[in-house]
Parts: sequence; C-alpha cells; structure tokens
Amino acid sequence: MAQDWTGALARARAHAPFLARALERRPDLAELLAQGDGEAALTAAKTSGDGIDDVAVALRRERLALALVLAIGDLAGALPLALVMRQLSLFADRALHAAIVAAIARRVPDAQPAGMIGLALGKHGAGELNYSSDIDPILLFDPETLPRRERDEPGEAAQRYARDIVRILSDTTAEGYVFRVDLRLRPASEVSPLAISLAAATSHYESSALAWERAAFIRARACAGDIAAGETFLDTIRPFVWRRSLDFGAIDEIRRLTSRIREQQSGPTAPAPGFNLKLGRGGIREIEFFAQTHQLIHGGRDPSLRCRGTRAALDALAATGRIAADDARIMGDSYDALRMYEHRLQMVDDQQTHSLPEGEALDNVAHLHGLRDAAALTGALQELTAPVAQRFGALLAEDETSVPADSPHLDPPEADAAQLDPALVDRVSHWTDGRYQALRSSAAIAAFEAIRPSLLAAMAVAVDPERAVNRWEALLARASSAINLFRLLEARPGLFQLLADCLALAPPLADALGRRPELLGALIDRSAFDLPGSTADLAALMQRRERGDDYEQLLDRIRRITGETRFALGVQLIEAAHDPLDIAAALSRTAEAALQVASAGARAEFVAKHGSIAGSELVVLGLGRLGGGALTHASDLDIVYLFTGSHTAESDGARPLGATLYYNRLAQRVSAALSVPTAQGALYEVDTRLRPQGNQGPLAASVESFARYQAEDAWTWEHMALTRARVLVGSPQARAELEAAVQGVLLRERDPQALRADVLSMRAEMARHKPAKGPLDAKLLRGGLVDLEFIVHFLQLRDRRALTPDLAKAIAVLVQDGLLPAELREAHALMTRLLVGTRMLAPDLVMPPGKAAQILAKLCGCKDNRGLITEFTAARRAVAAAWHAVFAEPLETD
Repeated sequence: MAQDWTGALARARAHAPFLARALERRPDLAELLAQGDGEAALTAAKTSGDGIDDVAVALRRERLALALVLAIGDLAGALPLALVMRQLSLFADRALHAAIVAAIARRVPDAQPAGMIGLALGKHGAGELNYSSDIDPILLFDPETLPRRERDEPGEAAQRYARDIVRILSDTTAEGYVFRVDLRLRPASEVSPLAISLAAATSHYESSALAWERAAFIRARACAGDIAAGETFLDTIRPFVWRRSLDFGAIDEIRRLTSRIREQQSGPTAPAPGFNLKLGRGGIREIEFFAQTHQLIHGGRDPSLRCRGTRAALDALAATGRIAADDARIMGDSYDALRMYEHRLQMVDDQQTHSLPEGEALDNVAHLHGLRDAAALTGALQELTAPVAQRFGALLAEDETSVPADSPHLDPPEADAAQLDPALVDRVSHWTDGRYQALRSSAAIAAFEAIRPSLLAAMAVAVDPERAVNRWEALLARASSAINLFRLLEARPGLFQLLADCLALAPPLADALGRRPELLGALIDRSAFDLPGSTADLAALMQRRERGDDYEQLLDRIRRITGETRFALGVQLIEAAHDPLDIAAALSRTAEAALQVASAGARAEFVAKHGSIAGSELVVLGLGRLGGGALTHASDLDIVYLFTGSHTAESDGARPLGATLYYNRLAQRVSAALSVPTAQGALYEVDTRLRPQGNQGPLAASVESFARYQAEDAWTWEHMALTRARVLVGSPQARAELEAAVQGVLLRERDPQALRADVLSMRAEMARHKPAKGPLDAKLLRGGLVDLEFIVHFLQLRDRRALTPDLAKAIAVLVQDGLLPAELREAHALMTRLLVGTRMLAPDLVMPPGKAAQILAKLCGCKDNRGLITEFTAARRAVAAAWHAVFAEPLETD
C-alpha cells in the first residue's frame, strides 16, 4: 500500500480529537510527519523525555509523542502493525523499568533494581500491546537482594515500591498518563499484596495455580527490574506452564473457559454497533485462545510451539502439522486486521475500547480508517470474523482423534455394555477397591467413573473381552497414576478404540502403556498418523535445549521424544496406516536422531572435563538393520565406535587423557546415554560386539587400526557385516575417511571358493545355534531373511558390486545385473513386512488370533492369514532356489 502521510494527518485532525490535540502540542513532530520522515519522527519521539529529572513527566511526554508518531505512521500505511505493537511494547518495558528504578531510588538513592522484578503478561508479554492498552504485569521481589532502608522489612519495602510504581505509571496529570496498570493477574490477587515474594509465587504455581494461569504464562517474560532473576523464576515454573505429560483436566478447564467467552458475550454476535472486536464471536480473543489451547496441549512436548506472539504461534502450529496451514493463514490475517481496526477505535479519544460505537461515531471511525461509511467498516469486519468464528467453533466441538479412514477394524459393532459378561462387569467394578495404586485417590476414582460406561462398551465389542479386561488390569497394576489417561479418554472418546487395539492386539504397546500411560497422549495430534520427518528434523526436536536445561534433561527429552515416536509408529503399524517398510525406515531415522543427539550431548559433557583432541573426533558406524535403515520395534542398535587421528594424541583439558582412553570412555558415555534408564525410561539395547576383536577388543579404536584389522585379521563374517555399514555420526571429513576405509575392505579381490566355504560354514553354524523360534520367524526360518542376506552379502563380496547398506537396493542392483532372480525383490519385501509386523502383533512368532492375524495379513499385502502363509512359503522357496543357484547346494524350507 502506498504511503499517504498527508491524508493520514488530515484524517487524524478531522476524526481523532486525541491525535489532533497531540499534533498541536508537538508541532515539531507534525512537521516531520508532514515531510514523510517517519524514521526521524520516531527517533525524536523516543527522546521526548530526555533531560527531564521527573520520571513521571518524562515518561508521559515520551508516551504522547510515541502514540502520535505511531498512529500517523499507521494511518499513512508507513508503519506495519507488527512494528507498531512492538514499539508500544518496548516502551512499556522501558516505562515499567524506569518506574521500578525510580520507586527504589526514592528510598535508597543510587540503588540498582536488584530483587524487584516486573513480568510482562498478556499482549505486553507477547510484544503485541494495543494502542491504548493497559499493562498486566506481575511484580515479584527477592527478600534477600531487594534494596531497602535498614529498618524496612523486605515485604513492606516491596509493597511501598509497588504502590509507587503503579502511581508513577497510572496517575492522570496535566501531562496525561503512561499506562493503566492492572495487577490482578498476580497469584490470589483478591487477598495477596501487590508484590509477591519469589518463594510465595513459586509455591503458588507449583501447587495451587489454576489452568487459566497456565494460559496467561504462555506469553510471560521478564521485562523490567531484575530481569535475570525474573528469567530464573520463569525457568523454575516452566514445568507448570509447559507440561510434558498432558493434563487433560486442565486442558478441559481451558476449553470450558473458551466456551464461556461466547456465553458471557451479551453484544451482537456479528459486527454491528455494539460488537466487541476483542470478545465478540470471531474476535481477537477467539484467535488468541485458538492458538493458546493448541500450544498448551502440544507445547510441553514440542518447544518450537512456545511462541509468545499470536501470529508466530499460529505459524509454528501449522509448521508442525498441529493445525492446517490454511487455518493458520486465515486466523493470522484476521488477527492482524482486527488489531488494526481495534487501534482505529482507540486512536479517536485514547480510550481502551473494543466495541463499535453507534451512529455517527461509527462513521467517524470508518472515515479515520479511510472507508466510505460505517457499512463499509462492518462489512469488512464481517468478512474477518466469520471464518474465525467457524474455526473457533470447531475447536470447541473437537473431541475425536484423527484415525485412518481405511483402518481394518475401526468400525466396531454398536457398543452396548449390556452385552458384556456380568462376571467381567463385576471385575471392573472392583478396580476401585484399593488394589491398584493408580485408583486409590478420590480424583482418580472420579476420573475413572466418568469413563466407565464407555470403557465397558468398548470391552463389550472386543474380539476377546476377557483378554481386554486382563490387559487393562495389567496396565493399572503397572501404572503409578492413571488420572491423566482417564481424562484423556474422556476428552478424546475416539482414542478408546485405539487404546483397545493397543491392549488387545499388540503386547509391546500394552507393556509400554503400562510403564507410561501418558504415551497415549502422543496420538492426539493431527499428525499422529503421519510418518515422522527426516533424521535432521527429529534430531532438531530432541536437541532443542531451553535455558537452564542440563545433561540429564537432555537425556530425558531424547527418551521422551523417541518413546513417543516409537509408540506412535507402533499404533500406525497395528492400524495399517502405512507400509511396514516405511515404518521400519522411520524407526531407523528415529534411532539415528537419538544416537546423534546423545553423542553430541555426551561429547559436550566430556569435553567440559577432559577437553578435546585436536584433529580428532568420535565416529559411529551403524551395522545390521540400523546400518541398512530398516529397524523393527525389537531391534538392538549394532554400532561400532571409532575415532579419527592418532591413537598417541592427548586431550587438552584440565584432566587430559590419551586418545584411546579418551574415546573409550566417551563411547561408554554415549552407550549409557542411549541405554541407561532415566525418569523417562530406557531407549535401546546397544550391541557393540561387531567391533574389531568383539568383546575382547577396546570399545573404540582408531579408524587407522580398524582399517588395518579389517585388512589383515578380520574374519569373513566381519566383512559380510561391513556390507551393511553406514556412518551415522561424524563430520563430513570423518565420514569420508571411514567410508573410504570400509570401501577399501569391501572392494578387495577374494577367492570365490574360499568365500563360498566360509559363508556356508557360518550359516550352518548359525542354524545349529539359532534355530527358528516359530512358524512366522521370517528371519531365522530356512529360506528366510538370514539366508537371503547371506546370498546377497556373498555376491556383494565376490563380485564387488551392489555395495549399498540398503538391502532392498542391493537386491535390485543384483537383479538388474542378472545375478539374482526378480522374484527375490518381492520375497525380501514380504518377509521384511512380516518381520516388522510380527514384532508388534505376534512377538511369539505364532499366528495371532482374530483381528491381529487379519491386520498382519493386510500389512503383508495378503487377503487373509492363509494367503499370508502361502505367500511366505513361496518367498522362502524363492530364496531356497536362489541359494541352490548361487551355492550349488540345496536348502530345505519344509
């Protein structure tokens, strides 16, 4: 939009008495604005209080000048809304800080404002103050550091300072006022003093604060006084605001509060005289609460959503898939436009008003904005509020989770608890008799009673109701608390079927829920059934440290995000939401991200104690299914720790170590970071037995010694393992060095007959010591994946081609080169899908009953379990035929 300074000044003089008077009082600014020099005018406005000893007067003059310049620049189309709101908020910061300094200095001259803290909340905290806004700070004090006269008690001094701060900012004098100050957001404002001690505030937010206070603190920041102490306080109460485990009781309370916004609004429901731009249907508050409700639900687990600004929060929610991108854009655009019209209302007489006036006054506001009349203004507002009202209404009605429409068993028969065996109903009725710790408190019992009818109905339509009850009892027996689980199910009835599936169909998921019932909360996102992003995306989420986080919190965050991702992938698997091959790849990306972040975190801790070794670094090599990028839910992590540079080097820290000892200890730290249980549980079993000399060798070896060992001493099976090797941790230079060493080993010329003899001997030995564990053992049954892998690895080493750790790609190349029959591609895919599926649906490797068998068949692309057995048998026979063709030796599959 073209800038129109002349038109803006004319409209201001004609339609905004407050601005007309300000232009008369500040002709110097009026001249700069008439010249279109907004930057100079803004600079001059900010210095309007310079040289004035009386802080109250200085602030009032700066406030008037700033209000004038920002208003004219806004009306002229020269200053965007974000800049206007930001400048108003920065001035509020300066004003509150100056008032704190002045209040303390009156009692203790030249004292610094240590121990007196101003927290900005609401629009001030978000940097979104409106034109004539109140500010809603919370004033805190530290009795230990607060400056005061010797005879003053800390509490009395703090209250005296608070009263002076409010007076300096709020009193209306001949110079006007600075800000109206509202302190009612402080803890227990009806009975508490104006300034609260840090200890009292911390106790309140950790024990007795209400849900709306969580929402208020989304936008809180330390803005004045002792800012460092304020930031420390906010770090302390961060778990209160951003809860890692969802409190659906609190979320439900927030949603009831959002409903009351509409219920208590008595004005018009659509833009017309009397309509409230802030509180009306589709207004500013609904947009803010739309964003904040989603932030409260998801921000505890995703720090990227902890934005103070409304537009920024909407964009972050869209970027992470929590809301649709179109919703974020529409709500954000409406927010900006509504805030602009709100400013027009307030510019007229510098009043904190949000309601459209009647008659000529409404025409006047329209003219100030540059519109023809009131009808044009209300028409524009209707276009803005209608889509907001629709989306806010959908938020209030939201009570289902997203589930795949084509899931094979999400349409159970009509649920009727009366169909359940009375004996099972009686068992459920006794769950509250004290036998389960999770159901001993009155709050837990009340939460359970709220969902009992739905729970019984879900059990009634289960394939095996008694098994469902047994699994529920196992979950309750393991859980220390289940209140959150019950509240989640009450708030999201659509999760009942998913929970029933987890308990009835997938023992590993049932066990995981027993240990951590809050895992079910990972399914409430819009993205719950989307595959996770790239390894880099997952790593970025895991390593997003916050101020005050330590190493243990990093490990907890890695475990929490990894656990939730693996659980969600397990649910996606049993709901047949994705191809098991894609699930396997996602599980591998998740493990890689955890390994990378754990390695970086462990290294940072280690360097702090022992320093670094110049020109040297830890490199981690993944092998097996991890190297191949296709894990299952039961996979260990097969890794080898190596380091670049000389083994004779030494670290440069306060406690130096030689390179070999340095990297062996660091490798132990990395393994512990992945495998040792913390408050969030354990992650993975780490298997390092594929390193040179196995358990007899050092945990970490230099790349040089690794290459020498592989060239001179390694067994054939170790070279076979290297065909699945992939560098997972290391700089580009270190990765290239290690990849070259691995390729050097794999490209060696070999005696085909000796290689054949070694491969056959190893497979025979493996068959003797590791027989198949069941009729669905896609890995160890003869003709299964192990035999297929042996064929591929033999050909890779013999012919020095298809040297990729991705087994599917290697098979594709070997088929293309005429070394393997084409049917092995599908045989490998089928058996890999079966492997991934059985780890969740049939961990005992026996065909599961009922729906679990149907799902397993569908995952493998088969019509039913009979078809699955037929296809599995055919795949094994195809492998046996290839075995015979490659090794000239029969392979029995029956």
